[in-house]
Amino acid sequence: MMEDFPYPAPMAAKVMALVDERPGLLVIADATDAADLSPIADAAGLRLLGVSDVEDASARLDAQTQCDALLLFCPTPCSALERLLVQIETQAVQTGMAVVIVAGWDTVELAYACLRSPHSQLLCDPNRTELAAALIAAGAHEPLTRQVHDINAESNRLQQLSEEVGRLARTIDALTQRARVSAPPSFDLGPRISDRPSDYIGMPVLEPLAPAQAKPHADLPDITGAQVRDMLRARRMRADFLPGDLFADPAWDMLLDLLAARLEQERVSVSSLCIAAAVPPTTALRWIRTLTDQGLVKRQADPHDGRRVFITLAQDTADALLRWFGASRRLRHG
Repeated sequence: MMEDFPYPAPMAAKVMALVDERPGLLVIADATDAADLSPIADAAGLRLLGVSDVEDASARLDAQTQCDALLLFCPTPCSALERLLVQIETQAVQTGMAVVIVAGWDTVELAYACLRSPHSQLLCDPNRTELAAALIAAGAHEPLTRQVHDINAESNRLQQLSEEVGRLARTIDALTQRARVSAPPSFDLGPRISDRPSDYIGMPVLEPLAPAQAKPHADLPDITGAQVRDMLRARRMRADFLPGDLFADPAWDMLLDLLAARLEQERVSVSSLCIAAAVPPTTALRWIRTLTDQGLVKRQADPHDGRRVFITLAQDTADALLRWFGASRRLRHG
């Protein structure tokens, strides 16, 4: 007798073929819809789960059974934003959900203060390529925030992603050029932070950092905050004579700015430090995260406002910078 072999029913086979195994993306944005964002999700290799406005997003996130990636546009403050950010970051820590937060200058401080997950990427007024790269990284579950050298130098990591980034950027371009009565979130790059009125905005002194923190060891040279700022101004002057983008060194500029603030007993906010970096804000945010991950700088909660954190030098970093100043001074004077 011939043995029977089970075969799937034709309808079952069709259903199996239609299963979409791509990571699911939930988008939270006001004044946009799924028809606009579905091609972007497709280009990033993601399956669009839906779109929610900011006010309703908390309930939608609670009801969503599975969410692999989340894209939040929050360029302007609103009453629901703080709770939503905390909810998103809590879920990201618990589940490993990849998060891309697109903030504006009015919301970047709050968004940074709420960051907790290593799978979250914070962008501020990103251009299309930056947003495309972040979405592709979210789809691959490989956050780009810790690979700042590869992003900024267009080295091996970005070269591997260049085709996908370009395809997604073209998709975003096509969508943003479409005339709409209710415009989708802007993907255009805003003014460079170096174009803002000041290269540095010092925060008011809340309390002394420590009486001896500026010079904790007797063997460290006597350097003033004014001397450090003179060096920063000299670095900025290069752009008056040569193309400024030839000399972009945001990590060094931020460390110098933090040293000057430390010597002057000032606290530095995230947005102030981004301005000091003189690069686009999303690039500056990646550098801040890299410096934090490497232990060179530390997050310091604002004791008067839980929605903001300050950035300060680690003690070892401050000592190393002061010794560098002493060594460079000896070279100049023989």
